[in-house]
Amino acid sequence: MKKNTILYILVAFLIVVNGFFLFNYMSKSNDNAIKGPQDNKDFIVKELGFNKTQLAEFKQRSEGHFKTMMSLSDDIKELKDNLFGTLSNEAVNETAIDSISALICEKETKKEKEIYYHFRMIREIANDKQKEKFESILLDALRQGDQGNRPPPPNGEEGHRPPPRGGSEGQRPPPRSE
Repeated sequence: MKKNTILYILVAFLIVVNGFFLFNYMSKSNDNAIKGPQDNKDFIVKELGFNKTQLAEFKQRSEGHFKTMMSLSDDIKELKDNLFGTLSNEAVNETAIDSISALICEKETKKEKEIYYHFRMIREIANDKQKEKFESILLDALRQGDQGNRPPPPNGEEGHRPPPRGGSEGQRPPPRSE
């Protein structure tokens, strides 16, 4: 009887501990998802050292930026879903593909312009010292972003790749018999 009581207490304890860890894990992941754009704003404000006046102007002027970006991203996702939804169609409608692709390009252009004007607004708020720091942060971010889009560096001398290694190095394949 004592052995069963100890087991029941141990099982109850493990259930409570697992529930506690699951609750903490779930609440942290939700907080991070919600705070993503806020973290970016906080980073800029902290790094540039905005004073209260600058902070108030920053918050007031960037109010619609996040909503605009989310709306454009949602539109692009919907257009891409429409475009790639046609993959299973037997016939390819080039006109529809071109039309959807052009709409995606327009939305991407609007998105890039929105980002540009948002950064321009931040620069306008900043003083001269903050502008230098902001430009440094921006250049670093752009360089890091470009690294993901570069092709892999070439191997070997003068950008040529070495020949593949195989069992018959230095030999040509036999001529074809026709």
